[in-house]
Amino acid sequence: MSLTTSPKLPLAKAPESEKITINMGFVDLGHIDLLVAEGFYSNRTDFIRTAIRTHLASHADALRQAVSRKTLVLGLQSFSAADLEAVRAAGEMLQIRVLGLAVIAPDVTPALALATIESLTVLGAFHAPPAVKAALAGRVH
Repeated sequence: MSLTTSPKLPLAKAPESEKITINMGFVDLGHIDLLVAEGFYSNRTDFIRTAIRTHLASHADALRQAVSRKTLVLGLQSFSAADLEAVRAAGEMLQIRVLGLAVIAPDVTPALALATIESLTVLGAFHAPPAVKAALAGRVH
């Protein structure tokens, strides 16, 4: 079974972003700092976000086609123990494919996750209890 809709769950507020760290050459960093100093961007982060969005926009058609081809759910997809119990009761297994954020709620046990999640593909971020992440490690693609 492939789930393509996001269950509406009363979870804690999902984070708006994920922190990443990059290494840059000193000259590139100096160029960014110069653009910031000249008022083109408010700070380094503003420059980097703008550059990433511009680059993603230049590949928008290819991204749309890939999302469609891979049947990815865009945005947030979350699963509670009740959601997964319903999947188990139906005798089905989930193939979760998310571009964005996949969240498995704190009330989900490792055993329940293993009994109901066949595979997990997340392009973005995956939040789950550490024990659930460990249990699903072999099913994450």
